[in-house]
Amino acid sequence: MASDPLKSLLSIVEDIYEQISRGEIPELKLTKRTKQNIEFDRESEVWVYGDKKSIRSARSIKSAHQLLKMIYVIGFLKEQMTSNKSSTLRELYYISENWGIAKFKEQLESDRLIEDLEILTGLQRESFNIRPEEDGATVFGDIKIREKTRRGYRVIHCQDDVGEGGYQIPTNVDNIEFLECNAKLVIAIETGGMRDRLVENGFDEKFDAIIVHLKGQPARSTRRLLRRLNTELKLPVAVFTDGDPWSYRIYASVAYGSIKSAHLSEYLATPSAVFVGIRPSDIIKYDLPADRLTDEDIKALNSILSDPRFASEFWIKEIKLQLEIGKKSEQQALAKYGLDFVTDEYLPERLSELGILK
Repeated sequence: MASDPLKSLLSIVEDIYEQISRGEIPELKLTKRTKQNIEFDRESEVWVYGDKKSIRSARSIKSAHQLLKMIYVIGFLKEQMTSNKSSTLRELYYISENWGIAKFKEQLESDRLIEDLEILTGLQRESFNIRPEEDGATVFGDIKIREKTRRGYRVIHCQDDVGEGGYQIPTNVDNIEFLECNAKLVIAIETGGMRDRLVENGFDEKFDAIIVHLKGQPARSTRRLLRRLNTELKLPVAVFTDGDPWSYRIYASVAYGSIKSAHLSEYLATPSAVFVGIRPSDIIKYDLPADRLTDEDIKALNSILSDPRFASEFWIKEIKLQLEIGKKSEQQALAKYGLDFVTDEYLPERLSELGILK
């Protein structure tokens, strides 16, 4: 990745200016961010964008408008970075209120433009001092870290120096240094209720585990932390979610990266991460309380069958089974067998099957 974010951003504007100076109609080539343009990189073992490009040219009014908005955003980012300030994605959207015809109609539009700049520069949005809204994801376990803050450094033990919820993951995880770690595995949990159950039952101590709360679809900072724990500390990562199509996509974003951020998969994805459950076969095996699949669930499951991230025999078999039984179930459904069942029986059994617990 480039070392000077501001220089990388300004080079985009300079390129547009040079095209205009030569009497050319300015244009930019952008990688297509579609499911049809992701491919598996065998060297890094993650899903990345392919070679398909789209051209954003000032020949059309719509594309010229987009180029204008990009120039406005780069101008704002330049001002922000030179004054050592930062803003959220939401704030950027509202700031454009004063940009006249360069104003964004909705936040989705400004978010996507920031993604364009990431692709064009090979940098993360954090390098531009752009951060998401606070996501509240946390870490709990036997690991000591040193975090760089605006007031200097602070050392935190993620069991002893935090509340019951754990240490809140910062926006820029690369400001964290791992000092000591006695954990042997990482388990990433979709819901706060299940995170609390594992902490209350002492799962972190009994199995030397670091418990990471994903808080639903995980933020990029959470996925970055999981990758660092895996690659730098050599800790296996297991993902524990509800048993529905939306939760399976949470796992896929952790393990393989998302279609939306495939340009950062090598930085955010953890391809060795394993899926613990809830599996459709668990619904049958444990006779779990379940809800009927909705029409949207069925549509999403059929879509997953054509998603290259779910091309393995395991996923095809499980998804077809779920469509057959027509049911979905939550993590907390395991409480049917008591509050300790998930930590004393289900997770140890599954983690042993997956080779994480010996």
